Amino acid sequence: MKFLGILCGAAAILFGVNAVAADWTPSGPVTLQIGFDAGGETDTLGRVIAKQMESQTGWDMVVENKPGGGGVAMFTGLSVAEPDGLTLGMGVSMPVLVNLVLRGDKLPFNLDSFDYLATVATAQVAIIARKDAPFDDLAGLIAYSKQNDGALVAFDAKPQELLMKYVAKGADADFRLVSTKSSAEMVQQLLGGHVIASFAAGAHIPYLESGDVKMIASANATRHGYSPETPTVMEQGHDIFVDPYFYIAAPAGLSAPAKAELAVALENAIESDPVKKAIVNAMKTDPSNLGPDGTRKMLDDGLTNVAKLFGK
Repeated sequence: MKFLGILCGAAAILFGVNAVAADWTPSGPVTLQIGFDAGGETDTLGRVIAKQMESQTGWDMVVENKPGGGGVAMFTGLSVAEPDGLTLGMGVSMPVLVNLVLRGDKLPFNLDSFDYLATVATAQVAIIARKDAPFDDLAGLIAYSKQNDGALVAFDAKPQELLMKYVAKGADADFRLVSTKSSAEMVQQLLGGHVIASFAAGAHIPYLESGDVKMIASANATRHGYSPETPTVMEQGHDIFVDPYFYIAAPAGLSAPAKAELAVALENAIESDPVKKAIVNAMKTDPSNLGPDGTRKMLDDGLTNVAKLFGK
């Protein structure tokens, strides 16, 4: 019996060691590469996430900016990095998907080149009009364009322009699209009466609250939390959307324990109060973490949608 007790005790110690060994921890500093310059939204959110991960896990986190091509340069390097959990990348879905659709045969990576860990948030893209516009929804804007020999609509990103062209083609409408540099400039163009409608990604919210503008559609795949009564473009009869997600990936080939631990660490960081506050300040929205499988599905669905935007 004594021998059996010793044997059981030894087995318990052995299994305990194996259980601890199965829990992955990084063998060195974990570098989070940001696919954009310092100071932008992606950089700001990435740095707050890395800081929270370091605080919560005790890991040594390093942040590096790797700008170029809307994140393409960073993801190019990430695709050939060692899948040891020590190198992660944070980018925005739309620029990557657009490049994959337009010149995927020239890129050294595809969606299978990465293991996906988390999404951080999605930029909520609205279509808005002034409060006195003679329409309240997308159908009204389409009718206005037909009655007035066209409608001026401001945008600041290529996918927005393509979404309106897709809608115009399907509805036989005439949108005259005005290129701007930012959401803030689009709102000012709208308030100044230079356009009848515009896109916006947060800068419009104070004017929505004051009643100076109204939201006529969500350009995303889902409705916006601050305006749940406003239907999406898809709900208004046009099978298209624009969903810029901030997401985090690693080189393909992570071990299952490494992927699991990194995903949990990211989830805990994204749900922390400092990161929530940073997302609200930068994006005017809440965190939206789809997890590893959901992140991959978002990109697969997004690739199909972007191909549709470009008529491919």
